[in-house]
Amino acid sequence: MSADDWNARTIAEFRANHGRVGGQFEGAPLLLLHTTGARSGASRVTPMMYLPDGDRYLVFASKAGADRNPDWYHNLLAHPDVRIEVGDEVLDVHATELTGAERDEKYARQAELYPGFAEYERKTQRVIPVVALTPAAE
Repeated sequence: MSADDWNARTIAEFRANHGRVGGQFEGAPLLLLHTTGARSGASRVTPMMYLPDGDRYLVFASKAGADRNPDWYHNLLAHPDVRIEVGDEVLDVHATELTGAERDEKYARQAELYPGFAEYERKTQRVIPVVALTPAAE
């Protein structure tokens, strides 16, 4: 199954089940990130795990430990005001990359909760970005 097909099936399942899906994401906190392509300008929706952090949603540009950052990360750098779906809720958020000790602490917490993230970190030489998605003021 292609990545696009897998994403489409995960998105459909997420929306049909109020934010819950089975398979590798079963029981994990999942959101849908809506971005605009940095070069293409095309709308994209990407399912991903998140770590709740107060009113923020932290997402991890792991790309399963690949040596390059995922496309959605580049899209967020170019267009940081985006929309997410969490459960049945749709939120406008602003993306800010975490750095230094805060980034390290949040990534370590995610890796503790979900050991696959520790494996992703071992597989790559790059520092995996952590991005805070903060709800926009209404």
